[in-house]
Amino acid sequence: MLWIVDTSYKFTHFSNVILSFLLKIWHTKYFLVILHRIFNKINDFPVGNVQKVYVILVVLMFVCIGCQWQWKPAETDASGRRIGIQRFDRIEMLNLTTGDYSALQQMNTYFPTETRMLIEDMLHLGQVDDPDINTKFLFFFQDSTLQQMLNDVQQQFNNMDDVDEQLSLAFKRLKEAIPDIAVPVVYTQIGSFDQSIIVSGGSLGVSLDKYLGVDYPFYAEHYSEQERKLMHRDMIVPDCMSFYLLSIYPMPKGHTQADRDRHMGRIMWTVNRMMQKQVFDNDYVDAASTYMHHHPRTSIHELLQER
Repeated sequence: MLWIVDTSYKFTHFSNVILSFLLKIWHTKYFLVILHRIFNKINDFPVGNVQKVYVILVVLMFVCIGCQWQWKPAETDASGRRIGIQRFDRIEMLNLTTGDYSALQQMNTYFPTETRMLIEDMLHLGQVDDPDINTKFLFFFQDSTLQQMLNDVQQQFNNMDDVDEQLSLAFKRLKEAIPDIAVPVVYTQIGSFDQSIIVSGGSLGVSLDKYLGVDYPFYAEHYSEQERKLMHRDMIVPDCMSFYLLSIYPMPKGHTQADRDRHMGRIMWTVNRMMQKQVFDNDYVDAASTYMHHHPRTSIHELLQER
């Protein structure tokens, strides 16, 4: 079958059709931003429409190869909802790399909540709609330590398939254990060595700058040995689950420190169960394990709800 291209169409219309189609079949927002920019550049080429069509097809071919598209079904929870990671850090890096104000506008368009939380709540740079917010954002990351960190994040987390798979399996098990629990949207971002995990409603934000490894030079100067033991790639999923469970089953108010420690031990024990390995190991985790051994009919929901 021949595909006949009507060259009387405006190329911008053709680009919009392609983007609309990709929006339906591809969940990565950053991918659409990149394609949109490529299409705009191609549209400026001093060639005819047919040549532009060939150029765009070649670009799409190389983008597919470069992004390592996978056509297997995504891991889903019990309700059929996809579980995975949204790479907000990549569109953030696009802004920091190009310095283009339109990149920040695209951050606001595709990741409005995440952008606002990053700029206003984490970096404290002002309101996201301030006229000079892009300048403040770019200037903030000009610090040599943060520049090195940005490079290290790109290298260490270029591929996160392993984390994505762990995350999918862990939340799938959690959904099976607590059917009424909502599965969050998880996205990655780059901060400034502040919070590790941000919980906001049904979203979890993972700051990759807090998981660069036990021996990362900046950590050695600013964090204790005990803290550094938890600042590596393998702790991303356990931390996601811990903070998310704490947002649903918060610390008991008005109780003693022992009560709060016991509650945290039960959260950690639950995370160990969902990860199917001993991530956390302390006396309070052991106490939770002993409790469940003597109360086999107690559900995880009941365990975490008990005060």
